Amino acid sequence: MNGSSLAVGQRSLGDPSIEFPLSPPLTKGCPRTSTDEIAYPVEVVYDYGRVDKGLFDQEPGPDIARWSPLLPSLEAPTLGEGGTPLLEFDGIHLKDESQNPTWSHKDRLNRVAVSAAVAEGAAGVVVASSGNHGASAAAYAARAGLPAIVLASAESPAAVQAFVRAYGAKVFSMPADERWPLLREIVDRLGYHPVSNQTVTHTGHPYGPEGYKTIAYELFLQLGRVPAAVFAPTGYAELLFGVWKGFTELRLLGLAGGVPRMFSCEPAAGGPNAQALADGAPAAIVELGASAAYGIAGSVGGHRGVVAVRDSGGEAVLVTDDEMRAAQRDLARQGVWQELSGAAGLAAYRKLRRDFDGPVVCVGTSSGFKDLGVGEETNPARTGLTLADLTD
Repeated sequence: MNGSSLAVGQRSLGDPSIEFPLSPPLTKGCPRTSTDEIAYPVEVVYDYGRVDKGLFDQEPGPDIARWSPLLPSLEAPTLGEGGTPLLEFDGIHLKDESQNPTWSHKDRLNRVAVSAAVAEGAAGVVVASSGNHGASAAAYAARAGLPAIVLASAESPAAVQAFVRAYGAKVFSMPADERWPLLREIVDRLGYHPVSNQTVTHTGHPYGPEGYKTIAYELFLQLGRVPAAVFAPTGYAELLFGVWKGFTELRLLGLAGGVPRMFSCEPAAGGPNAQALADGAPAAIVELGASAAYGIAGSVGGHRGVVAVRDSGGEAVLVTDDEMRAAQRDLARQGVWQELSGAAGLAAYRKLRRDFDGPVVCVGTSSGFKDLGVGEETNPARTGLTLADLTD
């Protein structure tokens, strides 16, 4: 649509002077800077000098292939990801990622990650996920004609597992700590391409976060400027990093004068990104308490989130389940039903109680259909209803 990919290599986030060829994707992070305690991700490098700035004269819309020069090669067909609406709400803007094909932001990541699987000639795709990531990976694998294996947590919602199976994926429910060894075995022995993390702290897929850059491109065009702040629900922080990187590219290309302050928004029950920033560490592993925001509740963090918050002058904000529920309820009253995790950005913005010199964007990541317990409450049929009953 807008030319071929200008991606030229991979670069270590542990030491940006260390670069690697573009292929194969380093799905276990940087082999030179990582240790037994900390794994550093890599990112994709581009030939920015060849980017036609007219790329940003277009309107945002579905199919992230419109941004092909600034993405790894897209070998997997589109499902119409991207081009999501930006809604004004309560003094802020909500980027509603629940409008993607599988109802979450993960579709942007998986269009890119599954494309890597196709390009590498993988036998299939494997993912360890209890929700959005598994559903999205299964959908894009199906669209690309690849089998998919999804290793789900035993506690994941049955409705979400049914959602994943609908795409033809094989879904196996198991204790969380058993998923990672099995995933690595599937990669090593069956030749499946991993779109989940395999390392001690999170590195994940090196190409995946590039898909999230397109949120920054869209926000820039939708707002007509760079926002002052972006609040992003944060688990492994791939979304946070991708949006930040997209804005840094706009600045590098001379299209924007700066980047927004990035705010990682994590459940108070865990918060590894907040812990790493507080300790001045590259990443952290924390003890995880109970939280219904299962989409972002995790004990393992990664270096990407630290980079995005630190280099943008942002902050880490911890929010409780009750604070997320209040934000979720208020969004629903405005016609937007977000998953509990997806309301973390708005909850964090409200908790911070800070004024910004410019627009504030909260990213809403996923549909409320993905939440725990959805559909378990019933509304029994009633007879003899009167108008008074209906207006009570």
